Amino acid sequence: MPAEVPPAAQHTGGARLAAPPAPADAPPAGQRVPVQRTAPAEHHEASVFGSAPLGTARQSESAASGRQPHQAAPTEHARSTGPAPQAAPPASQPEASPDAVLIRRTMATVAPVADKVTSYFYALLFVRHPDLRPLFPAAMDAQRDRLLKALLTAAEHIDNTDVLVPYLQNLGRGHRKYGTLPEHYPAVGECLIGALSRYAESVWDTETEAAWVRAYTTISQVMIDAAAADELRAPAWWHAEVVAHDLRTPDVAVVTVRPDQPYPFLAGQYTSVETPWWPRIWRHYSFASAPRSDGLLSFHVKAVPAGWVSNALVHRARPGDVIRLGPPAGSMTVDHTTDSGLLCLGGGTGIAPIKALVEDVAEHGERRPVEVFYGARTDHDLYDIDTMLRLQQTHPWLSVRAIIDQQAHLQLPDAIREYGPWIEYDAYLSGPPGMIRSGVDALRDIGIPSNRIRHDSVEELVATGS
Repeated sequence: MPAEVPPAAQHTGGARLAAPPAPADAPPAGQRVPVQRTAPAEHHEASVFGSAPLGTARQSESAASGRQPHQAAPTEHARSTGPAPQAAPPASQPEASPDAVLIRRTMATVAPVADKVTSYFYALLFVRHPDLRPLFPAAMDAQRDRLLKALLTAAEHIDNTDVLVPYLQNLGRGHRKYGTLPEHYPAVGECLIGALSRYAESVWDTETEAAWVRAYTTISQVMIDAAAADELRAPAWWHAEVVAHDLRTPDVAVVTVRPDQPYPFLAGQYTSVETPWWPRIWRHYSFASAPRSDGLLSFHVKAVPAGWVSNALVHRARPGDVIRLGPPAGSMTVDHTTDSGLLCLGGGTGIAPIKALVEDVAEHGERRPVEVFYGARTDHDLYDIDTMLRLQQTHPWLSVRAIIDQQAHLQLPDAIREYGPWIEYDAYLSGPPGMIRSGVDALRDIGIPSNRIRHDSVEELVATGS
């Protein structure tokens, strides 16, 4: 839904893990970095940049199917939130602010030892603040990756308010399901700066530290404000009872759940899922249908090797089990103010949100052309083709083509070149990370502008593959 920065993860049971031994060269716990404590601010989120600048700026376990932004949605394949944010062309970018220069220099210095930096950060955090350890999952590998990705994103867009503020707001809202509180942020900032100063020693000085303190204070405030505003609108999570479990293939299941309270979402979005068997481990899945009158939600889940959540949902979950859902996210949604055609590429369980988009167009009574390319390695992997063909029979504006790698000797993204033209279409992609990357390239090559290509976040897909 994206990278998790501060400690996050609501403690939902399970044995408490002992804190790791303090690094031999860890700074004494008594040495505190003066990160400002922040509380939900009453002013608009963007106003924090007036007093605590981020330089000059203001500001999705990809499971088997793969989704989250360009903008689309994950489904233990991950999702997106709309076309992936892209930096403005270099010629139009203003000169980097002094703080941005120092922060990017720090990140460039620690990049070769990123694993050590993140490991050191968590060691400091758990030694100095052992009460936070239960908030994290038992396995920390994915968590380390998410922290680094979040830092790199912030550093890259630190002077780009339009990109960074929405990104941070999304993080802040997403952290609610982990139980993150305003008082947790100073501890994270203190240990983050401690780790960066340790591994960026060659470029670290008082000005660099001050830049990081200012940046982190602003970043955390945006996240806190977003969480506080979201708290007024929705719960941190929903409980949902499994009401149906349809094993379509030995490793793909369609799981249908009933939330304990109304769950508003849009077709094309995704959510995060936590199972009772692996507390504090959340994975993203796209909704496999448009909102239904009965309130039920369905997900297509493929069990992936060593996938904790995916294997639990496919092989262990049964009707009556209760899972938890985070808030809906993602912007791979249909713009109903236009009549542009939709070109949809769904690979594997990535067909789930594509199906939801088709239903959404149908429910709006539109007659815009929708072209669906359903990719799979073998016939066996086209587990939902009957559903898609029934939709095609019902709606004359819908065309469904199955692209099977082993028969056509052609990858899904390449197959679309044989059809078209697609210049006037809005494109939607959902599937494994490799398909997303090659699909975006293929769509750009045939003339579809980037701002009309929506897909899952490849970064999130890679980070959430379990």
